[in-house]
Amino acid sequence: MNFFDAIIIGAGAAGLFCAAQAGQRGRRVLLIDHSERIAEKIRISGGGRCNFTNRDLDPRAPQKHFVGENPNFCRSALSRYTPQQFVALIERHGIAYHEKHKGQLFCDGPSQQIIDMLLAECAAGGVTRWQPCAVRGVTHTPDDGGRYRLETDRGPAEAPRLVIATGGLSIPQLGASDFGYRIARQFGLRVVDPRPALVPLTFAGDGWAPYASLAGLALPVQIETGAKKERMVFLEDLLFTHRGLSGPAVLQISSYWREGAPLRIDFAPGTDIAAALGEAKARSRKRIANELATLVPSRLADAWVGDDPALQRPVNEAADRSLAQLAERIARWQITPNGTEGYKKAEVTAGGVDTRALSSQTLESKQPGLHFIGETVDVTGWLGGYNFQWAWASANACAEAL
Repeated sequence: MNFFDAIIIGAGAAGLFCAAQAGQRGRRVLLIDHSERIAEKIRISGGGRCNFTNRDLDPRAPQKHFVGENPNFCRSALSRYTPQQFVALIERHGIAYHEKHKGQLFCDGPSQQIIDMLLAECAAGGVTRWQPCAVRGVTHTPDDGGRYRLETDRGPAEAPRLVIATGGLSIPQLGASDFGYRIARQFGLRVVDPRPALVPLTFAGDGWAPYASLAGLALPVQIETGAKKERMVFLEDLLFTHRGLSGPAVLQISSYWREGAPLRIDFAPGTDIAAALGEAKARSRKRIANELATLVPSRLADAWVGDDPALQRPVNEAADRSLAQLAERIARWQITPNGTEGYKKAEVTAGGVDTRALSSQTLESKQPGLHFIGETVDVTGWLGGYNFQWAWASANACAEAL
């Protein structure tokens, strides 16, 4: 039998960091992962440069940047391990980085630098790593203070503390699974229904056909969904695809969008389209599409004008009503997605282990000695390094408790 102080299942961002931190605090740690390659989601993140944190995160108000049934749950962990602390670790390892925009920090070099750093930190903590190694079963015996016994491909292992850091369902081709949710349910813990998040949205039918030709077009927009207290707005870049919409604006709003709800998009934020077209009518003889192309990309202007006879004319000959309707469409286009591109294209999984079953201080569940960290938990960050910061912070909080 192999005995440890703690066993961590999942060698992604949260699992690696938790193992390193606990090991360096003197715990005997076993880290297990079923994949042959380690931390693949770190490797592909940020276009291969790893957007490892966001310096704009405000731990005093984490609900600004996180989604879940209780966004405030993450406040404790995030306030105790900040982006500045992770940056200090990066600098100690000599990893060069840069800020892209809106506080997003990326490696200058490949993401593998972050993986190598985490592995070095684990080695410094004397962490034992079994990989690849599948876990066939988990049982808990309450005797002698309670111990978790794991049946694995490399034999049995026991520890009084078990940490689940197996992530969500996103990007199944990299080995994502529902293992964490199954363990939670095994021990009577509620799981908030998982769903793809930070994911492109799709549109069906002939109604999308005129816009499919815009695939590849990107532009800054204001996008929103929901109403009243549920209303959420982002000012980011949008990208048209053959099947729907993507880009940072859509990935952000997808975490808040619910099936059947419309999106409202302003394609010229900060511009009064109605006033601009009104001024053009008073001074110009150019065609409407040409005038509109001074306000939005020409491909979008052509699509908006389309084959509408009322808009196939010089702007000075257009009816005020037609120009007003055109301006309304551009400033407040409302369209309802039919779905998302699913877990295959989702950067993260929303939902997960119910935070009401966990301690915000230690990430320990109501099941004694059983902890959940990272993406497995019902805490989902915005695009731009927030999910990595949750991985580091939740791992650190758990390691302190171990």
